[in-house]
Amino acid sequence: MAEQKKKKGLKGYYLTTFLIGLGFFTMGLMDPLYDTYVPIFLSKFIESKGLIGSIMTLDNILAIFLIPIFSAISDRTRTPIGRRMPFIIICLPLTAVAFGLIPFSALNSLWMLIVLVFILNIFKQAARGPVVALMPDIIPGELRSEANGVINTMGGIATIVGTIGLAQLMNVHVNLPGRGPTNNILAFPIASVLVILAAVLLLIFIKEDKSKYDQAEEKEEKVPILKSIKHIFGEEDKSAMFILLSLLFWFIAYQGVLPFVGLYSTDVLGTSSGTAALAAGMVGVAYAIFAIPSGIIAHKHGRKKTIRRALACLVVILMLVFFHDPLTAGFSPMIRQLTFWALLFCFGIFWVTVVTNSFPMLWQMADYRTMGIYTGLYYFFSQLASIISPPITGTCIDIFGFRSLFVFAAACMLVAFFLMSKVRRGEPEDDPVALEP
Repeated sequence: MAEQKKKKGLKGYYLTTFLIGLGFFTMGLMDPLYDTYVPIFLSKFIESKGLIGSIMTLDNILAIFLIPIFSAISDRTRTPIGRRMPFIIICLPLTAVAFGLIPFSALNSLWMLIVLVFILNIFKQAARGPVVALMPDIIPGELRSEANGVINTMGGIATIVGTIGLAQLMNVHVNLPGRGPTNNILAFPIASVLVILAAVLLLIFIKEDKSKYDQAEEKEEKVPILKSIKHIFGEEDKSAMFILLSLLFWFIAYQGVLPFVGLYSTDVLGTSSGTAALAAGMVGVAYAIFAIPSGIIAHKHGRKKTIRRALACLVVILMLVFFHDPLTAGFSPMIRQLTFWALLFCFGIFWVTVVTNSFPMLWQMADYRTMGIYTGLYYFFSQLASIISPPITGTCIDIFGFRSLFVFAAACMLVAFFLMSKVRRGEPEDDPVALEP
């Protein structure tokens, strides 16, 4: 009887979760295009891969401060349209405008490109935390792995649209005044239009539950943000700390590979500019297909166990990618590309398994008052990884060659695997951390 009730409740939340996923759709649409083509734009001005990796961390430096701050502020925001929605409907459209202008700035100067990237990320990172925290506000704790699977499916679909669909438009020449036919332009402004459309749909169809305001109002002022964070790290059970350290290392691995996979495709495999994004696109396809199943598997077998198994598989896959180039050197370029994409597809299967179930583990430790704080901490550590990793992997490429980044990523995934063994909480049956006023 209880199982039937659970299944009925899950079905009842699918449409709402899908609509919330529109917020993730906007991020999934922009991020792979950004990560694939901004390094390519920068390479027109800069030869050093290490310096390119360092510049790619500028957005992450902003994110490490802005996401936790705006996530926590949204916890305490009270408006007629909700506590998360004001940040979404203001910041996402502004993000879209800046994103659409990036390829045009790259036609002019390095400094104009860097300035626009800076402006873009101010608005994008201000919106990201509230977008993510919207889901656990609405979805019950026991259903968040499955719900996060639906949301990650939306992100995966966006990645497919961006990397397999829109990225092909980078090969299309656009007639620009004073420049004539110019490529590497069209995907960005079209993506911007889709981001604005997604923000409008979110505003129309998602209504936050403001009835919870009164329930949290009395206690809210007695638990300041800094005291809440201190309590989280000071509790006797260190599960939250070990999850955060684990995700630091697996994001160091992921962010070490992601910014350079497009350049690896063009420099090592000899793909075209438009085809370069298909490597990341394979990860997006896997996201779309396996996000929901990964949440269901974790619901049946446990979140921790599912994550650790996925991390072990990621170590193996990254080592296979390391050996891919020498093992396929005698094959045709098409075979080399297809096998590389197949490995990245497998990478995407287990990566989405980790991402889908790690956030719900943290959310399980939060209550309504601290949902944004936990969301901000997740992004603090993930963005810290984004700052640490690209300069290291870029320097490794300069010294040891492109393949070294896959060994580095495998080692980081292995560290995360062992750190996760120390996590004791975060399953659906566990209670949130109790905050004392």
